Amino acid sequence: MHGKTGRVTGAIGPGLVGEVMVAARGGVEAFYAYAYVPGDEMRVGETVLVMEYEPPRNVRVAPMS
Repeated sequence: MHGKTGRVTGAIGPGLVGEVMVAARGGVEAFYAYAYVPGDEMRVGETVLVMEYEPPRNVRVAPMS
């Protein structure tokens, strides 16, 4: 999962559990998402980079920009 890109489908930020869609296992799957850098915020529709994967369904992401 590390290094893959995803699309934010649920806002990510302080006090929020966001959601991202990431290509995985031949399809696209939803993962609970948290900011890799505490305090970062990502809005719905933004493209993010998966920095860490925490099984079974959690990822820590950073904005692509």
